[in-house]
Amino acid sequence: MTTLASAAGAASTASRAEPPVRFGDLVAAEWIKTRSLRSTLWALALITLFVIGSAAVATLADKAAGSDPAAFLVYDAFPSTGSTTLVLVAASLGALAVVSEYSSGLIRTTTVAVPARGAVVLAKAVVSAGVWTAVGTVASLGSFLVSQALLSGHGAGVAITHPDVVRPLVATALLAPVCALTGLGLGVLLRHAAGTMITSVFVLLLLPPMFSESERWTADLRHAMVAAAWKRLVEIWEPGPGSLGYTATPAGSWAVYVLWPLIAVALAVVVVRRRDV
Repeated sequence: MTTLASAAGAASTASRAEPPVRFGDLVAAEWIKTRSLRSTLWALALITLFVIGSAAVATLADKAAGSDPAAFLVYDAFPSTGSTTLVLVAASLGALAVVSEYSSGLIRTTTVAVPARGAVVLAKAVVSAGVWTAVGTVASLGSFLVSQALLSGHGAGVAITHPDVVRPLVATALLAPVCALTGLGLGVLLRHAAGTMITSVFVLLLLPPMFSESERWTADLRHAMVAAAWKRLVEIWEPGPGSLGYTATPAGSWAVYVLWPLIAVALAVVVVRRRDV
């Protein structure tokens, strides 16, 4: 009896000394991991500058300045070169947030300290979403301001208060967290750096152009892709009545933005709970 009482007392003391890990603590730990890596900070800074620089280059290279301000809003402020690179980097770094721990074995230490594996994945998702939303916002807003500053001298600038500015601006800003969370989910599912990178590039960048908009079923598949959704959201004009293709709706494109990261993270949480590390 004395032994049992002592054991019970020791367990009670240990439980009081080591309170359960809160979700906020997990988020703080993941944030420390992210900001402590200089390579990650450099990558975030460089991709932001690259996206803004792509807008500047596209604006300077446009020889038809002054002909159509609406066209400049799309092709100069948000060129596909910068957005495509943003997709690639965001998905890759989002995946590395998980894959790097699997390759180094750190994930075993993490799961021993925090048995709730699903909570760990959700904490990583929260930090990735916050970081990449900030990066995407700075890159999108910076691209717009730089391009309009260069175009204002040609009389083709568009004010940020213009009603057609908000949707492309927000769509480009949210493109980064959408792809980062998708890459994170794929990283948990595949747990292999090369395989995750190849899959991310194929699914996010290479797969959409394989489907045309000439047939209903191929158009539906294309419109379900993130890159196609971004392209539709930054287009501020509607298709003409004589259009031969099936065009996506803005509402459907926003739904794609929501469903891709949601499904990827949800699958990651389910799989990580059922599979050994």
